[in-house]
Amino acid sequence: MNRSEALLHKARRNPNGLKFREFERLMRRCGWAQHRQRGSHRTWYSPEGYRIIVQPEHSMAKGYQVRQFLRQYNEEAGNEKE
Repeated sequence: MNRSEALLHKARRNPNGLKFREFERLMRRCGWAQHRQRGSHRTWYSPEGYRIIVQPEHSMAKGYQVRQFLRQYNEEAGNEKE
């Protein structure tokens, strides 16, 4: 299992336990791109143009944003597994 797969597995297993840096690394490795930042809010786009706005909660990623990312990632990958 490579690092990208390990991060994806960690996000799926515990969306509330992902550090924000790990979450951004995961999105980048999955082909997403950060378009802009305004304050702590960062706008990311998927390869197909889906937009998600994320912000850290202290040093952690917000669980609902991780789940939102996973849902879109699975949809774009043609994968229904979350």
